[in-house]
Amino acid sequence: MKSSLPIHGRGASHDPPNRFEPLHLEWEEQDSGERPSPATRFYRDRSRHVISTNESPDVPFDSGVNPYRGCEHGCIYCFARPYHEYLGFSAGLDFETRIVVKEEAPARLREALSSPRWTPRPLMLSGSTDPYQPVERKLGITRGVLAVLAEFRNPVSVITKNHLITRDVDILGELAASGAVAVTLSITTLSRRLQGIMEPRTSIPARRLKAVEALASAGIPLGVNVAPVIPGLTDHELPDILRAAADAGARTAGYILLRLPHAVAPLFERWLEQHVPDRREKILSRMRDLHGGRLYDSAYGTRARGGGPYAEQIERLFEVSRAKAGLTGVAPDLSVEAFRRPHTGSQMEMAL
Repeated sequence: MKSSLPIHGRGASHDPPNRFEPLHLEWEEQDSGERPSPATRFYRDRSRHVISTNESPDVPFDSGVNPYRGCEHGCIYCFARPYHEYLGFSAGLDFETRIVVKEEAPARLREALSSPRWTPRPLMLSGSTDPYQPVERKLGITRGVLAVLAEFRNPVSVITKNHLITRDVDILGELAASGAVAVTLSITTLSRRLQGIMEPRTSIPARRLKAVEALASAGIPLGVNVAPVIPGLTDHELPDILRAAADAGARTAGYILLRLPHAVAPLFERWLEQHVPDRREKILSRMRDLHGGRLYDSAYGTRARGGGPYAEQIERLFEVSRAKAGLTGVAPDLSVEAFRRPHTGSQMEMAL
C-alpha cells in the first residue's frame, strides 16, 4: 500500500507509476506523523543542444532554454511533472528529488547564438521548470545563460517563483537597456501557509512581491502571472494578488487555470486529501465543470482557460481586478535590433 502521509518540504508524498516503465516502487503505509524527506540528487546532462522548440499554439514562445529538468520547488500542481517520466523517473517525488542539471548550458548556448544559422528571436527561460530553483544559488547556470544572452543582446523572457532572480538584476538591467528582457513573477497565493504546503521550496509570497519591487525599481519590464488559479482554493484571491503586484511595481498580469495532465491529477487528488480534505470534492467538482466533466482537457485553447459558465466567471473576475489594479494584459515587445555576434577578441560586429 502506498503511504498516505505527507512529507515535510515536499509537494508529492510518493512516486506514482511511470507510464513508460513496467516496474514502480511502493512505500509501506505508516501509522502516523510525516515521512522523512528523501535527499535530493543531481545528475549531469551532457546534451549538445540547449535550445528547445515549441509548436503549441497557446504557448507564447517557440524557443526556450531549460537549465534544469525536474524542480526542487516541489509545486504539487506543476504541469511539467510528466516530462520527468521520459527520463525514466517518476512524476512524483522523483521530479522534486532527481534533478538533471545542464552545467554546459551557457557554453552550448554561446555556440548556438554564434552560428550563422541562428535567426535572432526571443527565448524563454525557461519553458517548463523554474530556472531559479534552489540549486541555482550554488551552480549559477541560469546566471551564466543570462550572461551569454546579454553578450549577444538576444532577447529573453524569464519566469520564476523565486526571489533569487534579484541576484541577477545587473545582467537583467543590461538586457533591459536594449529592450531585450521581460520578467514574470508567478504568484499563486498570498497565504504563507498554503504556499508552504503547495509550493514548499519556493519563495514565500512576501518575498516574491519584494522581488517584483526590486526589479521594477531597477527599470526591468515586469509582470505577474497568477498561475495556477485553483478553483475553490485560490480563485477568490485574484483581486488581492493583482492589487499587491501592482502596488509592488508590476505592469502587466495574466493567469492560467490549474492543469492536471497525466500523473499530475492523481498526485493533486492525494495532496487535497492530505492537506485540505474538507475542500477536496468542491475543488475537483469545479475542475470537472471547467473541462466538460473531466479533470483535464488537453485541447489547445481551452486547457489553460477551461470552458463554461465557471470559466467565464473567473475570467471576468480577473479582467475586472486587473483593470482596478491598473495593470494591462499586453506583454512588452522584445527587440532583436541590438543583437550582435561578438568576435573572439574585443571587437564586436553587428549581425543584423
